[in-house]
Amino acid sequence: MKNKITLLILFLNITFINAQSNEINTYYLSSELNLGNYIGIDLNLNFITKKKYTFKIGYTGNLRFLKSEPDNFATINDILPFAGPYEHFKSYQIVIGKIYELNKKRTIRANLSFGLGLTTIREPKNWVLNNVTPESRGYYTWDTEKYNIISLIINPKIEFPFTRFYGLTISPMLQINKDRTYFGIGIGQMIGLLKGSKNQKNVKV
Repeated sequence: MKNKITLLILFLNITFINAQSNEINTYYLSSELNLGNYIGIDLNLNFITKKKYTFKIGYTGNLRFLKSEPDNFATINDILPFAGPYEHFKSYQIVIGKIYELNKKRTIRANLSFGLGLTTIREPKNWVLNNVTPESRGYYTWDTEKYNIISLIINPKIEFPFTRFYGLTISPMLQINKDRTYFGIGIGQMIGLLKGSKNQKNVKV
């Protein structure tokens, strides 16, 4: 009888250890193209714990055409349209969240996350008109104002981990601070250890 009890306890312990080892932390890189009131890129290092909580360290770099540009503004932009100047909006972020599986195959999941970002805003100011002639456009010089501010980051994602190591993402993003708001949607990819194998599921003993 004692041997049977000992074997039962040993069996339960082995089963419990196997169940725990099947729950693994995962990590991956993600990159996205952002489209919204700014345009830019989003680069992130992501971690998912055994309990499906997420932690992300990320960077977004965005820009847009000037809103403060004088009506008769002209620079080298007339020749090189992507040379600037632009308004810049970039953030270094720390974000936490939770994963929710949306199908049994675990190829679609929601990553609901929020956090804080250190945002740098850089934009032209103090336009000065130079070398203007009648019936011509004005050529301007300007100063660049740059400052940092804390933003609230709201970044729910729909992730498609098609394999253990590669997937796609669609991610609305909202960055809010006291000066301005960024809103847009990102489309990108994930590379890394996205999930465990099919038999690596949570098992209750």
